Amino acid sequence: MGFSRWPVPPGRRGEAMSEPVIDREQLHEELTAYLDGELDTESSRRIEELMARDPRVREMMAELDGAWRLLDTLDSAVVDDRFTRTTLEMAAQAAAEELKTDESTQPRRRRMALLGLVGGLLAAAGMGLVAAAMIRPDPDRELLEQLPVIENLDYYAAVDDVEFLRLLLEADLFTDEEHDSP
Repeated sequence: MGFSRWPVPPGRRGEAMSEPVIDREQLHEELTAYLDGELDTESSRRIEELMARDPRVREMMAELDGAWRLLDTLDSAVVDDRFTRTTLEMAAQAAAEELKTDESTQPRRRRMALLGLVGGLLAAAGMGLVAAAMIRPDPDRELLEQLPVIENLDYYAAVDDVEFLRLLLEADLFTDEEHDSP
């Protein structure tokens, strides 16, 4: 609920006001304190001057005063020691249940925190292994690149001189269509 300001009273619109405009909620609190006798002398005098000048303030005071008088006519409830004791017991029981609930959820919170930590560590280790595998060269890669030479190593070993192979190549005796293997 927002504060609603009292408009400037009629007849004072062009005049400089000596007192600031009070919002309704603040005025209501001050009038209530006035009726309860909680205000100091200066504040009481200010409220009385405000009531003398502004009919809306007098009307608000009359409404509050009427409510106070109605409350005074009501029978006051008699509360015995049993009521006080049972109320305190209920409050103590509610506090104990709340404490028990907090204590019962604490181990679960610890387990969840531990599981989260272990899961995070496992995820970090897994990412580290993947990164290491991507960075480290594969020792079998060179073997795979040299596989055609390895497969025909017996043929290459039968030749004593590489110069002989060059002469065969230059003679163009073997074409790719006739001979698939080297």
